[in-house]
Amino acid sequence: MTAVDERGVAKFFDGFEPPEGLTAELLRGEIVMMAGPDLVHNLIVEEVQDQIPRARWARLQTQDIDIVSESSEPIPDLVVLEREAHPESGRLLPSSLVTMVVEVVSRTSVDRDYGVKRSIYAAGQVPVYLVIDPIMAHCVLLTLPVGTGEEADYRAQQITKFGEPLALEPFGIELDTSGFGTYKGARPHRRP
Repeated sequence: MTAVDERGVAKFFDGFEPPEGLTAELLRGEIVMMAGPDLVHNLIVEEVQDQIPRARWARLQTQDIDIVSESSEPIPDLVVLEREAHPESGRLLPSSLVTMVVEVVSRTSVDRDYGVKRSIYAAGQVPVYLVIDPIMAHCVLLTLPVGTGEEADYRAQQITKFGEPLALEPFGIELDTSGFGTYKGARPHRRP
């Protein structure tokens, strides 16, 4: 896709209204729509949000992120940044202000969450990307972003099974994963 095409898609996306009941995000020039999340998904997001200290950290759900070097405006399930770091208003939050993004895998988002979003968040230099997977009952903590564009990735990866504590160093906490639910009858995959 050429730069002109990507700018055209990004401009179109600014005014795009998805059909009722769907959300849409822009991932490398492609508009991706998805249905609302499962209850298990929402409860996990709430569990994580409640464990991150509110006094210092803003914990935002469904916040659009601006990845400057990309034609991407992902909407993570949870965005965490220092409370005083955010702008006064606006739809897009610059990725340079973000400390952590969280994606809770759904039955249809496995490849996006482990693949293209991993690369997009690394290209945006988001320091911590936490993938929580209710299909495989584990968390994948990605840190140390390197590279640009589609070659961007995280140098460090740690997998933690549900029920085990997960150290989130930037926040000075150990995330309690024992309350994370799983999807019933979901088909296992081979990611990350």
